[in-house]
Amino acid sequence: MLTTTTTRVVEPHELEAALAVLDRAPVDNAFVTARVRVSGLDPWRLGGEMWGWYHHGRLESLCYSGANLVPVCAGPDAVRAFAERARRQGRRCSSIVGPAEPTAALWGHLEPHWGPAREVRAHQPLMVTDRIPEGIRPDPYVRRVRKDEMDVLMPACVAMFTEEVGVSPLAGDGGLIYQARVAELVGAGRSFARIEDGKVVFKAEIGAVTPRVCQIQGVWVAPERRGEGLSVTGMAAVLRYALAEVSPVVSLYVNDYNTPARATYRRVGFREVGAFMSVLF
Repeated sequence: MLTTTTTRVVEPHELEAALAVLDRAPVDNAFVTARVRVSGLDPWRLGGEMWGWYHHGRLESLCYSGANLVPVCAGPDAVRAFAERARRQGRRCSSIVGPAEPTAALWGHLEPHWGPAREVRAHQPLMVTDRIPEGIRPDPYVRRVRKDEMDVLMPACVAMFTEEVGVSPLAGDGGLIYQARVAELVGAGRSFARIEDGKVVFKAEIGAVTPRVCQIQGVWVAPERRGEGLSVTGMAAVLRYALAEVSPVVSLYVNDYNTPARATYRRVGFREVGAFMSVLF
């Protein structure tokens, strides 16, 4: 019997075919697309392997396998193939994350071998906007963080990460990798904050960037300042930068139980277009 499908690591010379798959769902695939556009498909530069699922020799689906395991445009057959490859390899990622349906299917195959997870966030609304609504005034004090302000920014970043993920980013290597990522965003002009008396009271970053969409991440308000509306005007300020200088569409995903955040995002014009799922180890 002839084999009509195969799964293997995508080669660097297949970049155009990989980008064509990623471009089928630009919002869903923003994170992986951004990495591929910057680094190509060489595993060393990409920070992980890109697995491809081929049907009759044509690349149809992808799965990024690095610090995260991320299915891309993957139907049931591709998910099954990716799960089998991941199972044979053993768990090397700290999370599985992506569009809810294929991520749930992937976890369903892997849970008997990799489980239990530390936490499963089964429904994280994926939201987008292409404008700032009238009547929302961007916070004039939210600005790009300067390179010489890393010491001011880092405590807020650590607090946000710990609150969001449930573990400190300083564990393990002492935070070297995390600090390098924060510094990368600051250096690229994609870290924004309102700083008062040497302390961050609001912050957010523009993480993944592609020509079609960018993704806001790391939104945080100092606990003692919550309820003052800083998140609404702060997000409006970041949106102003993002839409004017980065991409025509801005996206983010949020935990479904975070009611205040979802309300904030709706107020500044975001609408739900789908859902992500995250499995944290």
